[in-house]
Amino acid sequence: MKKTAIGCGALLLVALLVVLAVMGSYNRLVRLRQGTDSAWAQVQNVYQRRADLVPNLVATVSGSANFEKSTLTEIVAARASVGQVKIDANTAPADAAKLAEFEKAQGALSSALSRLLVVSENYPDLKASAGFRDLQAQLEGTENRISVERGRFNDAVQAYNTAIQSFPALLYAGSFGFAAKPYFAAVAGTEKPPQVQFDFNKPAPAKP
Repeated sequence: MKKTAIGCGALLLVALLVVLAVMGSYNRLVRLRQGTDSAWAQVQNVYQRRADLVPNLVATVSGSANFEKSTLTEIVAARASVGQVKIDANTAPADAAKLAEFEKAQGALSSALSRLLVVSENYPDLKASAGFRDLQAQLEGTENRISVERGRFNDAVQAYNTAIQSFPALLYAGSFGFAAKPYFAAVAGTEKPPQVQFDFNKPAPAKP
């Protein structure tokens, strides 16, 4: 009888330790998932900051005589496409296809903005404008922050995905709704923010 009681006590102790281990692991997954959501919110914030700069940038550039209208049209269309991608701003996406759609739209806007800034090299009066220089500096800073926040998001996702695929979490993570999250992909040509520095001392090109 005494041995039976000791055996039961040992089993209860083991069960308690298992429960405590699972609880600790579960709480860690919750913290890591919240970390991915927080990192995603920051990504959304910096992308929104860039989108908010576009109207002022377009208005400033369109005031320059004979500026290429096709470039402005491309930017307006790209910004509109970004707004059409419906994605939760506060919860890190779990759908890789949805994140890819978001990336594609943002990449198109990056390319359009990069083209505008390159084309503006041909307009000395525009480059000399204090308003344009201010917007260019804000855009440059925003592009750099986008790059940083995307990297932080990928780091948070890596930590979370590693945790749910590690023992003992892999035994129950799926049952409690902890699903792997996709990363931002390193798309060829968009792994670096657009170069928006200008050489204001460079002489204007000769007119034909």
